[in-house]
Amino acid sequence: MSGLFALLDDVAAIAKLAAASVDDITANAAKAGSKAVGVVIDDAAVTPKYVHGFAPARELPIIWKIARGSIFNKLIILLPAALLMAAFAPWLVPPLLILGGSFLCFEGAEKVIHALSPHKPSGPDAALAEKTDPAHLEEAKVKGAIKTDFILSAEIMTLALSTIDATEVWIQAAVLALVGLGITALVYGAVAVIVKMDDIGLWLTQVGKLGITRAIGRGIVKGMPWVMKILTVVGTAAMLWVGGSIIVHMLAEMGWHAPEEFIHHWSEIAAHAVSEDLAPAVMWLATAAQDFVLGIVWGTILVPVITKGILPLLPGKKAPH
Repeated sequence: MSGLFALLDDVAAIAKLAAASVDDITANAAKAGSKAVGVVIDDAAVTPKYVHGFAPARELPIIWKIARGSIFNKLIILLPAALLMAAFAPWLVPPLLILGGSFLCFEGAEKVIHALSPHKPSGPDAALAEKTDPAHLEEAKVKGAIKTDFILSAEIMTLALSTIDATEVWIQAAVLALVGLGITALVYGAVAVIVKMDDIGLWLTQVGKLGITRAIGRGIVKGMPWVMKILTVVGTAAMLWVGGSIIVHMLAEMGWHAPEEFIHHWSEIAAHAVSEDLAPAVMWLATAAQDFVLGIVWGTILVPVITKGILPLLPGKKAPH
């Protein structure tokens, strides 16, 4: 009988350990997911363009193909690479995050520059759209989207890895897998809703029996272009803010504290200028604003360096016109 009680005690101890591990995984995944917010918003803002111009019946299948590619990127390629890096080269995390933050700044600044100086699409993408049949165009678009997703996914997984407190490999793997699957479902689920909203609005205008139903449908159809514009602006701002923030924090991790101290100093000055109730919010806004400014300045510097100096050197790449 005493042996049975000892066995039950062992089972209870294992159950408590498992519950604690689940809590660790959930907590780490939530923290990692919140860190990746800027990349997630950008991913959701960028992806709808890959289904633009296709028949409505092909939109969801295309999104599903990209989502599958994203899961493969995260779980099959990037997760093992992240675990190997954590085990054998943890010193690589800050430099890689700085590279990832710089990529976000470059992408955000490039979008701002293009918005301020719009031009007609030209080059390989425009030629491809004109000369390729829909099936091959779809395949090319999906491949392009998966390549872009790989860069964003690498940033997400590296960010997630940097926030995990646990040292056990299996917990790190579980957190990275949970973050990867959760963010993929969130991003591509949101994209699926976004790209089908105009179809839903059109459907309401056609089948709605009440005037208010048809009016809602018309409102959705008219409002979706504005929603896409707002999402693009928010995504670009988030890229620049998060990119700047990553660079500042990782430079501090590598021993250069001056940028972080400078931003903190001016944020404190701003916080002291308002009441105590508003101080935390103002502190956050001031920090985010300075990270954003740093992001757009650094990104603007990188745009000509990358588009004129680096891209032309890569095989099959040309500087954008």
